Amino acid sequence: MLRKSGIVFLSCMVVLFLVAPVFAQEVQEVIAGNVSMFNHYMYVALAGALGLGLAALGCGIGQGLAIQGTTTGIARNPGAGGRLLTVMMIGLAMIESLTIYMLVVALIILYANPFGVI
Repeated sequence: MLRKSGIVFLSCMVVLFLVAPVFAQEVQEVIAGNVSMFNHYMYVALAGALGLGLAALGCGIGQGLAIQGTTTGIARNPGAGGRLLTVMMIGLAMIESLTIYMLVVALIILYANPFGVI
């Protein structure tokens, strides 16, 4: 398991490092003086995408662990299944809300315009 995780992690890092030079290139179509604006939106879009991806990854892992714990609890004590299911549903809603909060933050950052009217 650890070996697979290491391979996946290293593959992701290689992809991220190979993509970096693409963002370093100058865009010829950008009007003179707006290069900083273009760089700002590029970094904002990248930060929003990475943040939302990490939030979704963390919430997916958390939801999987919550469901695993609930099913283990129901298997050990079937009489407590109803109460465990209720607690699990509330917990899953709380975990899912974290991804939605990150989406809201990413959209606010994406549509906040520090350069005035464009």
